[in-house]
Amino acid sequence: MTAFFDFDAIVLGAGAAGLMAAIHAAERGRRVLLLEKGKKPGVKILMSGGTRCNITHDCDNRGIVEAFGPNGKFLHSALANFGVKETIAFFEAEGVATKVEDTGKIFPVSDRALDVLNALLRRLGRTSATLALQEPARDLEAIDGGFRVVTDKRTLSCERVVVTTGGLSFPGCGTTGDGYGFATKFGHTIVSTRPALVPVTVQPAWIKELQGVTMPDIGLKVIEDSKILSARRGSTLFAHFGLTGPAPLDVSRAISGHATPTKLILELDLLPNVKEPAFDDFLRIETAANGKQLLAVVMSEMLPRRVCDQLIQVCGLPLDRRAAALSKMDRAKLVQSVKRLRLPVKGTLGYEKAEVTAGGVSLDEVDSRTMQSKKKPGLYLAGEVLDLDGWIGGYNFQSAWSTGWLAGQHV
Repeated sequence: MTAFFDFDAIVLGAGAAGLMAAIHAAERGRRVLLLEKGKKPGVKILMSGGTRCNITHDCDNRGIVEAFGPNGKFLHSALANFGVKETIAFFEAEGVATKVEDTGKIFPVSDRALDVLNALLRRLGRTSATLALQEPARDLEAIDGGFRVVTDKRTLSCERVVVTTGGLSFPGCGTTGDGYGFATKFGHTIVSTRPALVPVTVQPAWIKELQGVTMPDIGLKVIEDSKILSARRGSTLFAHFGLTGPAPLDVSRAISGHATPTKLILELDLLPNVKEPAFDDFLRIETAANGKQLLAVVMSEMLPRRVCDQLIQVCGLPLDRRAAALSKMDRAKLVQSVKRLRLPVKGTLGYEKAEVTAGGVSLDEVDSRTMQSKKKPGLYLAGEVLDLDGWIGGYNFQSAWSTGWLAGQHV
């Protein structure tokens, strides 16, 4: 039936989802072509996790679903077919031993993203699939019983197409949102795209004084008026522009998706394990007992010294203030600055520094049991091109592996 097509399936984009889709389809005996616009496949895999590649997260499939919020339920079928356990087994079968870090992130023991990519390419190489590099799809058209794919080099025909072209994040990897155009051509709705898992910029200039300070556990809230738009807790790194690290990245989509980010406040709880009354008691007792010491020295029992110095100044107190001179009113100011430090938001660093794209092809228009388009039979979509973005910690890779595998199972 498919003999008059050049291929049974053509996969557009050799990233995490595309590689997985091509591998699984080819292992099922399908004639597969994997088209990649760049010089190398899997460039984003190589860049991820600080070049270590956070393969997945140490949780059950429900934990993965939860990380994607309301859209996570779309992943149930994909994860049932190829979940966290299957992902670990897949890579370990290819010689990539894995380890679980304290954060729950799962990395290769080697800490080398290249090992992850090489495992995928080895597996692909054992199939009959063809990988074509530096050959982006320029056009995609429906023909009788299938599709025509046009590249700069040739015109190809196939029975089925898998769009795994990624989003708009890390444009240096070559991700320019091509898949959105292909999807809209067949009637798909694109949910408004925006950077996600991206560093947050804030307005106060004094933040640059904390550049390089990492705090392993901070509570973060994005607030508009008195409404909490997003909240996360975790490691945070202060930078000259604002905040980065797991917790800020996780709340960033609420900022990048807002029409006027400068109306937002980022509220920090610098001691989430300590209640306000307990911290107030600490300051009251310790300043009374150590009156001759600098206030910053007393506070540094609980917080990094550079943070203490900055907070004291933010509260309008002199850096050389002695502990004994702390009034009840000033103590209240310090408690608030530690437990509810309010930083007016500027925005984010945008797609250039975003790890994933929020928004994408509407999930209502894709069959979650197969990844096939509900608008055009034979068209499949997987990975970041879909309206799926999860927390930092390997969740987004798991979504890519799972949706790519499921697409490969049905093309």
